[in-house]
This record gives sequence, C-alpha cells and structure tokens, in this order.
Amino acid sequence: MIEAIKELIRDIPDFPKPGILFKDITPLLADPKQFPRAIDLISRQFQNKGIDHVVCVEARGFIVGTPLAYKLGAGLVPVRKPGKLPYQTVRTTYELEYGSGSLEMHTDALKPGARVLIADDLLATGGTTAAAIELVKKLKAEVVGIAVLVELLFLQGRARLAGFDVFSLIQY
Repeated sequence: MIEAIKELIRDIPDFPKPGILFKDITPLLADPKQFPRAIDLISRQFQNKGIDHVVCVEARGFIVGTPLAYKLGAGLVPVRKPGKLPYQTVRTTYELEYGSGSLEMHTDALKPGARVLIADDLLATGGTTAAAIELVKKLKAEVVGIAVLVELLFLQGRARLAGFDVFSLIQY
C-alpha cells in the first residue's frame, strides 16, 4: 500500500538550486485514490491523541495539514512567511538546508495547553519543523506530534526533533 504511494513521488534534480534533489509530491496529490489513502494512514497515527489543532507551514504543509485537520476533527492553524497574515503575529527565524527564513503565526491561534499536531509535506533537516515548534511553545500550547508525508533520513532532521513523536509515511 505504501509502495503505491511512494511510486507517485518523483525526483527533480537541482531544484530549487543545484545539488538539491527535490521530492515532488504533485503526482501523489493528483491521484484520487492514493492521496486520500496517504492522509488516512497518517491520520490513524494520531486519531486517539486528542489533537485540538493541526499547525501547518506554507505552502505544501497546507496541503497535508488541511485534510488531516478534517480527519482528526481539529482546527487548522496556518504558519506563514512574514507579512502574509493579517493579524498580530509571533515570529521565529530558522535555518534551512539551503538558506534561512522566518515564520509567523497569529498571536491568538492557539490557547495555552492546546494539543497540537504539526503537519508538513517533508522532513529534511528539521529546521522548519523546529521553527513551528518554537511558535507553538511561544503560545504555551503542547506539541503532541509531528506528521509528514516524506522524510529524508540522510539529513537527520528527526535528531533535531528529539523528544517529539515524529511520524513519516515515506522515508528516503
């Protein structure tokens, strides 16, 4: 079952810059059987964890996080690049495997003690996920788990997220 999902993820060399092998999930997203199956498999890992909100990072994280929030009966909290959210925000800066960036979340997105699942399409170095964790902590909410479609094991991002329940559907 997972192999059929994995077959739909294609490699794009030298994107977004030379030396990066990009894992393109768009063929998976276009498949009306396998994409829902992938979301079902991920959501099962967190069904009984009392998730209040799914926090997802733009842009591909929205694609994974939105159906997960629906399946888990949870609210959806978008995390965006600076200047994209209309209300007051908290911000953090983080390092990527090919640069750095900043992320923001609304100051009222999570109540203290809220149980949060962080969702994204890919776990690489863990920088983006660590930044999302920092934003959740700034609002005094609890990260219950981290869910990704794809994990690039050779970049050891999971090590940066030690102490958290990390689930990846597919590993390379």
